Amino acid sequence: MPLNFHFNSCLVVALLMSVPSAQAAEVLGAGASLPAPVYAKWARAYKQSTGNKVVYQSIGSGSGVAQITGKSVDFGASDSPLSGAVLEKNGLLQFPTLLGGVVPIVNLPNTKPGDVKLSGPVLADIYMGKIIAWDDSAITQLNPGLSLPNLAVAVVRRSDSSGSTLLFTDYLSKVSPEWKTKLGRGVTVSWTVGLGGKGDEGVAKFVQRLPGAIGFVDYGYAFNHSLTYTQLRNQSGAFVAPSPQSLAAAVSSNWENSAFSEILTEERSQGAWPITGATFALIRKVPDKPEQAREILKFFTWAFKEGGKSATESNYVPLADSTTKAVTALWQVVRDGSGKPLYE
Repeated sequence: MPLNFHFNSCLVVALLMSVPSAQAAEVLGAGASLPAPVYAKWARAYKQSTGNKVVYQSIGSGSGVAQITGKSVDFGASDSPLSGAVLEKNGLLQFPTLLGGVVPIVNLPNTKPGDVKLSGPVLADIYMGKIIAWDDSAITQLNPGLSLPNLAVAVVRRSDSSGSTLLFTDYLSKVSPEWKTKLGRGVTVSWTVGLGGKGDEGVAKFVQRLPGAIGFVDYGYAFNHSLTYTQLRNQSGAFVAPSPQSLAAAVSSNWENSAFSEILTEERSQGAWPITGATFALIRKVPDKPEQAREILKFFTWAFKEGGKSATESNYVPLADSTTKAVTALWQVVRDGSGKPLYE
């Protein structure tokens, strides 16, 4: 009897040890650097609220796409929306998580943020090296009453592949036929003039160091670092400054109906900032790990409902309620191997 009791006790212990203990869910994401500060804030608050862990690695949009395509992470992130054909080929779903934009910044004497006004064609000519001084008539005509110096324009642009470059060059391709023909749009282009800085930080350092410099950085970076931004004339003819309101004004029902595949540059709304875009999350439609996919959708559901304040405090622009409803409707295509939807 004691022997049997000992044997049965060992069996029970062995069976208990073989049963996995309940653990908090953990998912891994990687990609674009633009949303990383907000994703980190969201992840900390989400863990405090639910006990579940979201780890996000800021490795760049291109690497994020490669990681989710290669199934190395649970979700990827990119500032450059993928085409429908690429998404279909790789079995991916793409959805926006935050609004962003690109902002021209300058280093000019006696100039405050928003003092200088530019148009798209003038900005294109500056970045093609056709306008080389700040008192060029093309600039002064846009700025009556503003004293612009006889100072050489020092062009600064990105040296690395970036979603900011895609937004910037997509915009210039829409407002300048010459730019579209000669340089086009992309995360990298064959720049003909200017100094290249790596990331927003590299561009900003060059601009702040060089009198007469002009560069472009992410909207949030410009405001978080108190940089001197310009106004831009949008498609309606109005001069607008970058702000949460002007970025949100670029969002239309057409964007939501297009499954968010369009880039929000040069939108028609009178109050729209003309170089607006979004940062996107990428997940697999039929994931190998359904529980992780379900947790990703729970995380972003929480972020859309609870994360707006922390995003705004960091100078990011949360999605409007109408946009989040359109996003969550898309999630119905995410299913497990049996075809059951993972979003409830």
